[in-house]
Amino acid sequence: MSDLLSGLEQFGLGNLKNMNLYDEPAKKTADENGGKPAAAPVVMQEQDYLFDKAYTCPICDKEFKARTVRVGKVKLAGTDLDLRPKYDQVDLLKYDIIMCPHCGYAALSRFFKFVTTPQAKNIKATISASFKPKDEVKETYSYDDALERYKLTLANAIVKQAKPSEKAYICLKTAWLLRGKGEHMDTAAADYEAQKKKLDEEENEYLHNALEGFLAARQTENFPMCGMDEPTVDYLIAVLSMRFEQYDVATRLVSGILTNPSANPRMKDKARMVKEMLVKKIKERNAAKK
Repeated sequence: MSDLLSGLEQFGLGNLKNMNLYDEPAKKTADENGGKPAAAPVVMQEQDYLFDKAYTCPICDKEFKARTVRVGKVKLAGTDLDLRPKYDQVDLLKYDIIMCPHCGYAALSRFFKFVTTPQAKNIKATISASFKPKDEVKETYSYDDALERYKLTLANAIVKQAKPSEKAYICLKTAWLLRGKGEHMDTAAADYEAQKKKLDEEENEYLHNALEGFLAARQTENFPMCGMDEPTVDYLIAVLSMRFEQYDVATRLVSGILTNPSANPRMKDKARMVKEMLVKKIKERNAAKK
């Protein structure tokens, strides 16, 4: 499992690390404000977009609260080629893990409530039995805080024998989180280059595991998958395959999207863009071989 689960020692779960997979208000002029000076603009902080949401753990039945992003308060600024969402105000990825502070159960928000009896038994025996609760309350999560929670979530998914798609989705989002951390690093720091290289390597490892998981899921699971329809999953696999130079897989899936009547126009536009990138990369590879 390499470093995918490193850092779980702080939760008492070091033995698991080797398991196999804003809008600002408009300013008023003095005239508009009854002759009074315009009020200073309100500067929103990350904690202003968050609130504590109550949950009941499906493993230990205890209640707890977790920091959650207020729906509708943040706006999507764009997406990366592999569909990673980007927001100006706060990185939602940092708050997509729900973790019970009592028993150590953790999952992506969309999967948190859905645990079978055998899965709960496995988590109690393997996670909860050794879990060391962290008694701390934070207004916001740093990228390192969030990364700890993602690794614990991946450990839970492996222990409960989650579907390949769920484990792949966790790996994908962890890679996105690492990318976000890299974008917020201090480029003037003395060790920036070394730390950025390390982050890039970690991101690639998680993305490669995500690719393997989605390829397996595509053969054994039904759609929708992690909330994604077939064209979206195929697009994601194609982009990841292209990243790791599996051009035959990427080409086949992109062609399938372009001929799929259920794929929406926006997804087909994305697929055409990837197709152009593939053609260029294949030409470059062939030229290098000569």
